Amino acid sequence: MVYEVELISTAEKDELFEEYQDRFLYTRKAEVYGCCMKLLTDQQYVTDRWGDNFYTMGENIRSHGRIVVLEEPSEDLKVKYDPMTKTAFLYNFDYYGWIKSVTLAVAGDVLEDEHRIYHVHGAAIDVMGKGVSIIAPSKTGKTTHSWGLLRMPEARLVTDDWYFVRLSDKRPLAFGSEKNCYTEADIADIWTEYRRLIDKAHFDNKDRAIVNVRWIVGEGGVIPMTTIYHIILLKRDKNDPKIVTELSPEEGLDYLVAHDLCNPHQLVRDERKTELRKNFYKRLLERSTVHMVNTTQTPQESQEAIRSVLEERIGAERIGTRKQE
Repeated sequence: MVYEVELISTAEKDELFEEYQDRFLYTRKAEVYGCCMKLLTDQQYVTDRWGDNFYTMGENIRSHGRIVVLEEPSEDLKVKYDPMTKTAFLYNFDYYGWIKSVTLAVAGDVLEDEHRIYHVHGAAIDVMGKGVSIIAPSKTGKTTHSWGLLRMPEARLVTDDWYFVRLSDKRPLAFGSEKNCYTEADIADIWTEYRRLIDKAHFDNKDRAIVNVRWIVGEGGVIPMTTIYHIILLKRDKNDPKIVTELSPEEGLDYLVAHDLCNPHQLVRDERKTELRKNFYKRLLERSTVHMVNTTQTPQESQEAIRSVLEERIGAERIGTRKQE
């Protein structure tokens, strides 16, 4: 776990609100796939990034979840979370990426419990009308390869980091929820098409920035939803010489379970939640083709392996690369 999560009671939540209420200098409301998420913080930089990252929700809409971000010397880096009222207190978070992930996790908690809408810490790209999801543990190339696929003329972005899923008797529907992407500066070193975007970005102390990728791919290059057909799991294992492996749904689920569902931002991890999520992933994988790509090669070679899978499955004559500027 990237930070400690402490579950608290509603009474404890009320006590914390009373203790900190004079410090809530900034408030914002965001719309996260129909949920109204309210931010309260004493830090302007968090407020500014939140506004750039998420779609705005009207201030008169009642909040479904609350994110309280504070600098508090008496506390360690941690989250105190009340699952009854969907309220999270984040202490000493200097990395905005975790703040946005906790926000999405709280929204996921609301939707999971009340509407049976599930969440995936992964990317979703629409390629010729068919959704491709990349799900991976940290540092195996999820963002690199989702942005790599987006260079294809046939590709459109739903999200590069987190999406929500509706399951039915038909194929799964994946929905994005963030207005803009939070990405690393070195993405333009890998894919030079993004250099113009990265050069205009303002990076934080973690060398990341919130960027509007529409500047490069155009307004039509970002869409709100797609239908999932293909799931690409990533790993980085130098001891395995095989680059691409087709997996059964059971093998895919075993990999995800062994890697914490590739999501360190699960606030509640009791038996009920664990079984709920495992059952969801089982159904998601059963309705999709599943491949494992070992990203031990260069990003360009690994990207070619991913595209080869999609060429075979989608049946495109040629999955090309967006012309470089």
